[in-house]
Amino acid sequence: MSKDMLGWRCKFGVMGPSTNTIVQPDFDMMRPAGVTNHYARIFTPNANAISNETFRAGAEVIAGNTLDAVKSVMTCAPDHLVMGMSAVTFFDGAKGADRFVKQVEEFSGLKISVGSHACTAALNAYGGVKRIAVLSPYWPAMNIEVARYFTDMGFSVVRDIALKRPSWIGIAETTSEECVAAMKYLDGDDVDAIVQVGTNLSMVKLAAMAEMWLGKPVIAINTATYWHALRARGIEDKVEGCGKLLERF
Repeated sequence: MSKDMLGWRCKFGVMGPSTNTIVQPDFDMMRPAGVTNHYARIFTPNANAISNETFRAGAEVIAGNTLDAVKSVMTCAPDHLVMGMSAVTFFDGAKGADRFVKQVEEFSGLKISVGSHACTAALNAYGGVKRIAVLSPYWPAMNIEVARYFTDMGFSVVRDIALKRPSWIGIAETTSEECVAAMKYLDGDDVDAIVQVGTNLSMVKLAAMAEMWLGKPVIAINTATYWHALRARGIEDKVEGCGKLLERF
């Protein structure tokens, strides 16, 4: 059987919002030799003045346009799909995540890695994690959905912070200083791990550094999602510099 010259081990089909400028370079940074990432952008108008009321509505527009992106990326004959947008994978808790996965897998005939379930798999890989804190660029109404999901999966959400970014593009403009301040707020002896959600928030390298000075798992959702996709395809390569998840598990 013929193999793709560059993606001879695996071709990933990745769906991400058209406003997202972080997930593509993040995934490419973690890509082992012989694995290629192929992006289909989910049409997403840049929502300005996001609020509790408009965040979910905007995210549901993205969810509604996801299958068009799946249809587009399927023309390159990928081996596995990866969802490069996390909010829609937390809606309505665990049952909502399962429903989203089922919809895409039935439509495409391929398996998909999604942020919510990837974070659960990552937390379980570390082991001994029961109490978590959540960092998001979202608005509080969306954090409620994230907490519902993790509670459904057997974790206790001790604290969370919503950075309330003003637009979809504005998420990618969040500074490292803002993220560090958020992690300091979230951390405590009552927290076993910190989970960062929101794929347009640049946290892969920062989370890896934070693990060293906090002495506990700090999971960036882009790391967890790409790790999950690699392992789902039996690719066990260890990737240095992006946290213990990719270095050890």
